[in-house]
Amino acid sequence: MSTSIRLSIALLTRNRPETLRRCLASLRAQDVTPLEVFVSDDSDDPTVAAAIAAEFSARHGRGPRRGLYANRNAAALACAGTHIRTMDDDHTFPPGHLGCCLAAIERDPQAIWACDESGYHDGHLHSERHPAAQLHPAGVGGPVDDPDNCWAIADGATIYPRAVFLDGHRMVEDFGYGSSYLEFGAYLYRHGWRSRLLRSTWIEHRAEVATLACGEPRSQLFASLCFNLHFRPDRFLAARHVISQAVIRHPALCLELPALLRRARERWQIRPPEDGSSIE
Repeated sequence: MSTSIRLSIALLTRNRPETLRRCLASLRAQDVTPLEVFVSDDSDDPTVAAAIAAEFSARHGRGPRRGLYANRNAAALACAGTHIRTMDDDHTFPPGHLGCCLAAIERDPQAIWACDESGYHDGHLHSERHPAAQLHPAGVGGPVDDPDNCWAIADGATIYPRAVFLDGHRMVEDFGYGSSYLEFGAYLYRHGWRSRLLRSTWIEHRAEVATLACGEPRSQLFASLCFNLHFRPDRFLAARHVISQAVIRHPALCLELPALLRRARERWQIRPPEDGSSIE
């Protein structure tokens, strides 16, 4: 491994001490030691996670308690490595996982690397290993055409060059959960950052059923607007998905549509002309 590459782990936790301990134990079992492990804790009582982090020689810090993606940003900013590996407390790892991560960084240190994932419920495999997805017009994840040149993000299993965050780029913090991470991949791609799929290893996502059932319609509609109006402009698709998501499926979103449109425009730095004329 190049001495110039230093990998930080940005691990998020919230009110799940046992899964945090399991994750840290799996991480410790790896044959490669990262520069640091930082546990960003959104728990109601931080003392429990702090003690577990200390047990595994990890740093512990209080999260902002404003949702998953605010915590993701905060954790990344607290790390000192050249590269930041996102991680969630309900993950475990196969042997050699961190070695594969470091080998990928060696191959292309300027890329964003998105890991494969397999899913478990109650200790049993329920979804076979699959690659990370990239944002599609509906505001959800879909297949990747080019695994070495895409905008895929694996929410809790992505390696970012620290320069991404030093350049001022952040995940959208308006939504506590949902499609924000997918929008971040497209946003970074527009700003010159390329994702690649890391297929040589994977994470074991041991999610709670309640977590998998969570959805955030506002986040999905926001991501769809960003895709269809700014990333890959197509007004027909934009209107189609607004009707599907805000008119048919979630009528209450119609009231929020002006704010979501404005937020997407601000996010993607597309502003109306000073003379008040429409943008074509």
